[in-house]
Amino acid sequence: MKVIVVSLGVLLSLAGCRPEGDPPGPDGPPTPTAYNLVLPSYFPTPTTPPADNPLTVEGVALGRRLFYETALSLDNTVACASCHRQELAFTDGRARAVGVHRAESPRSSMSLANLLWEPRLTWDGVATTLEAQARIPIEKPVEMHQSLAVGAARLQQLPAYPTLFNQAFGSRTITEENILKALAQFERTLISSNSRYDRFRRGDRAALSAYEQQGLVLFSTHPDGTRRGGNCGDCHSGDLQTNHTFSNNGLDLAPADRGLGGVSGQPTDNGKFRVPSLRNIALTAPYMHDGRFATLEQVLDHYNEHVVLNSPNIDPLLLNTTNDPRQRSLTLDLTAAEKAQIVAFLRTLTDSTFITDPRFARPPM
Repeated sequence: MKVIVVSLGVLLSLAGCRPEGDPPGPDGPPTPTAYNLVLPSYFPTPTTPPADNPLTVEGVALGRRLFYETALSLDNTVACASCHRQELAFTDGRARAVGVHRAESPRSSMSLANLLWEPRLTWDGVATTLEAQARIPIEKPVEMHQSLAVGAARLQQLPAYPTLFNQAFGSRTITEENILKALAQFERTLISSNSRYDRFRRGDRAALSAYEQQGLVLFSTHPDGTRRGGNCGDCHSGDLQTNHTFSNNGLDLAPADRGLGGVSGQPTDNGKFRVPSLRNIALTAPYMHDGRFATLEQVLDHYNEHVVLNSPNIDPLLLNTTNDPRQRSLTLDLTAAEKAQIVAFLRTLTDSTFITDPRFARPPM
């Protein structure tokens, strides 16, 4: 296992930087404690957190509380946790996320597992840091629908928060920046790495049945006319089950949602969406950016039989890929039994400890 230890010297210097005249609180200037984040040894190198927001025990604890705090929403009914429920691997079980006043988002809620490895966030990649991403749902009208400045003022009036912010950031004055930093710190600790597949990767060959291992082989194999495969691992690759790119996976001939194209402004990006990790995928239905598929079986049916091959900007990895040895079919041409084996493997990606870990659960409020 690898361990990230945040420099205590850096923390001490940050703790000493309080706005002039800001009261230190009853116990004097705080000394935040470095948070030891344990990473799986077989995971790739994660993205580097911003230098001005190192992980601390106090910052993570504050971020956890803010994640469940409804005062950040307009009508005091919605928190980050409303759309990201731990028991569902931090999704919400809906096709479209629902915000204040029952407003419906055009997209589904993404899982928040292993965000430390994601270079770009949200379905369309509009945010490149967790700090930047955290502002979006708070202020978006169809989600929490409240300016972060108003949220900071509301938190300032709640008895517990000035002390908690002082402990984490050395100031009892609650700022937008520190709200975002705390939320990002908590989200960086949401690591999922204890599924049956992980135990298999760590050397426990009995963790997967022979049937599930055959599903893994199919999942990982790009068919070439001689080797049969599901072509899944081309995009959902490695131990994180994602290649961290954006792809048009052939859902529509004329995508109504531009996805990445709406952010980049490039027509060649229209219809492309972030390739999500498949970890805990059995818990995160419905699937796709708009929740159009209710089951994993429907997802396999799409890739096997229903990919719109002439969809604009379709990922080349989906073209000319078939298990038909005579190359007469443009479809993937998996058998029903092979699709079932792949689904069986996908279910081994469920991490039961992640969805019950008390470190991520709602704290006493």
